[in-house]
Amino acid sequence: MSTLGDVWAWLSTGAHWAGENGVWHRFTEHLLLTVGCLLASCLIALPVAVTLGHLGRGGALAVNLANVGRAVPTFAVLVLLLLTPLGRHGDWPTFIALVLFALPPLLTNAYVGMRGVDRSVVEAARGMGMSGGQLVWRVEVPLALPLVLTGVRIAAVQLVATATLAALVGGGGLGRIITAGFNLASTPQVVAGAVIVAVFALLMEAVFEAAQRLGPAWVRGQAPGQGRKAGRGRAR
Repeated sequence: MSTLGDVWAWLSTGAHWAGENGVWHRFTEHLLLTVGCLLASCLIALPVAVTLGHLGRGGALAVNLANVGRAVPTFAVLVLLLLTPLGRHGDWPTFIALVLFALPPLLTNAYVGMRGVDRSVVEAARGMGMSGGQLVWRVEVPLALPLVLTGVRIAAVQLVATATLAALVGGGGLGRIITAGFNLASTPQVVAGAVIVAVFALLMEAVFEAAQRLGPAWVRGQAPGQGRKAGRGRAR
């Protein structure tokens, strides 16, 4: 039987999907780890990016530092954290390493989105007497939201793929299927685990893409009624 046939046989075996070491349990672990790291990284990066983008100061330095972080392999950060006292506290090294990994796309996209808001719109809103807080939440953030969500989507997909590293330090997730396959010298299991992670990443991408395309107008950076007005214009 070919390798692809062996992989399909592994995936179609019900015993591989049930139980503590089954695919569904590992998928749940992987999903919870991804969502937890994504939420934590959003809570760190987005307020900083929104503030710096509104002020127009220090953003370039922050973005450059974040981009430098992309050049550092996540596995190297994970190993270094394991050598610290945090290494004795369960999944914290993995969690911190993944959060740091997700910060650059979130920070960069949110800052660029804030600075990309049409300055004439900002000045008009300021001329109407809006305060700084009103300007941020009623003008700049809604208009920057599409690019902010793009950063969230990129971070989420990257986290799905990179969270497999948790298995290398005894953590859970879909990476355990791959590492178990290596330990058993089972190529079909290794490939099947990689396929499941790839499908999960594609599904995550599709969910965010659908949310941006099918979501309300404010998600797409449109003012209420803008889409309807455009439609009437084309009809004429």
